[in-house]
Amino acid sequence: CLGHLAEYAAPEHYDERYENWRFEDLPILPVEWKLLVHNTKKPQFNVLRKLLRSKKFDYVVNACDAGREGEAIFRRVYALAGSKLPIKRLWISSMEDAAIQQGFENLRDGAAYDNLFAASECRAKADWLIGMNLTRLYTKVYGTKLPIGRVKTPTVALLVQRDQEIKNFVKTPYYSLTADCGTFKAYAQMDDKDAAEAAAAAGNAAGTALIKTVDTSEKSERPPLLYDLTSLQQDANQYFGYTAKQTLEAAQSLYMKKLTTYPRTDSQYLTTDAVGNVQAMIPSLIPILEETTNWNDYSFDISNMTYAVNDSKVNDHHAIIPDFNYSRNFSTELITDLPTSEKNVFFLVLFRLLSALSAKHLYSATTITIDAAGTQYIAHGKTDIEPGFTAVLAKMKPVIGITEKPTSTPTLPPLQEGEMCSVNITIQQKFTQPPRAYTEKTLLEAMRVGGCTIDDPLIREAMRDKGLGTPATRADIIEEIKRNGYAEVSGRSLIPTNLAYAMISVVAEPI
Repeated sequence: CLGHLAEYAAPEHYDERYENWRFEDLPILPVEWKLLVHNTKKPQFNVLRKLLRSKKFDYVVNACDAGREGEAIFRRVYALAGSKLPIKRLWISSMEDAAIQQGFENLRDGAAYDNLFAASECRAKADWLIGMNLTRLYTKVYGTKLPIGRVKTPTVALLVQRDQEIKNFVKTPYYSLTADCGTFKAYAQMDDKDAAEAAAAAGNAAGTALIKTVDTSEKSERPPLLYDLTSLQQDANQYFGYTAKQTLEAAQSLYMKKLTTYPRTDSQYLTTDAVGNVQAMIPSLIPILEETTNWNDYSFDISNMTYAVNDSKVNDHHAIIPDFNYSRNFSTELITDLPTSEKNVFFLVLFRLLSALSAKHLYSATTITIDAAGTQYIAHGKTDIEPGFTAVLAKMKPVIGITEKPTSTPTLPPLQEGEMCSVNITIQQKFTQPPRAYTEKTLLEAMRVGGCTIDDPLIREAMRDKGLGTPATRADIIEEIKRNGYAEVSGRSLIPTNLAYAMISVVAEPI
């Protein structure tokens, strides 16, 4: 179906008078909704219509994505074609051969998915009713084009709210105290300048501090989950400054070249039946790793990845990984000859999978509390036991041209509770910092968790795990916000414009 072959018609297709925007025509509420096929897609639709109306077939299989939009894509074409064929549904979330075969052997009755189609139509009609009516309404009332959208408008509201928080932020001083004990440093913080100066003076007068507590424990950190589209877009924005749209385009191109799996996914997990294919793919990935990093001290084991395998958390498509169906064709030369954006995105996907195949990061964490003249100071230390997956991610950064300053937690010396140590205390005045302007990375995250802070408990619960938009649409929403003149890019920051402020100031709060 080449994506959405059929979509809801614009108002002017219902009545010619809607070609002109008039306040008195609002609201426009279709009684019977019209679907249209764009002129550029009509040849493909005609092929499907001929087949769907044919007498040669006993039934038709809906093999679109196993999700809400996949259902809508098929049903609209089916309806427009006027087909009477019984519908059977192929419902699979894995592209593994055995899973596809099993799916065809267990086709379901299409009627079982009527409610899923109704959910999709509800969303699409909400988009149409809000966008078509309110864009015309606010534009006519205020004499300036103000595009309104079910997802777009609350996203612009996020930008405006953050910008207001930054502009209205008042810096507040606080005082950071550093207790230098020679072999380590401990820290305290106070809001009151006189109290901080008194604590420092008393500690320096004493000249020594008591080691009150020494708490050491072994901890482990598992690798990050595999990429869904949103997390891939966030990392590509952080590392390379790519927009969400640029990352999606690169990931889509890699998918079309059979290098990575389907990109428009909201899952960070694999299905059980994909595990064997990933294991078989590892020998194809190791040469790329060795040739790009000159590193062969690794240990990849499929059993390390059990945390990222969960059939119940895969809907339409599993997480984005190198495509195991074609990995026999992978080569370092093939990858390094890709356009820069595609190469960078491929390496992000590759190293995320390799980190998932690696062991946990094991380390020893120590917290020390000291008492200097009645003031408590705290020191934190960390010692690696087994780097695990962090070694893989460390090898990735030079490959994609990332140089980062080391931010390691200091290693603390062996100390015993009850010991005394010499101490020298200094004070530094610091100021609280305003929140940062949204980048595409942080805006994507805000959209993903949108609704979690709404006061109304019923709405908050309804929004749980939903957010604003979907992984497949968020990039387009952000681009549309920029195209509509609601946001400008400054470095990597997204700054709302005066038009955004104007729009948010007049649009009703519930919208």
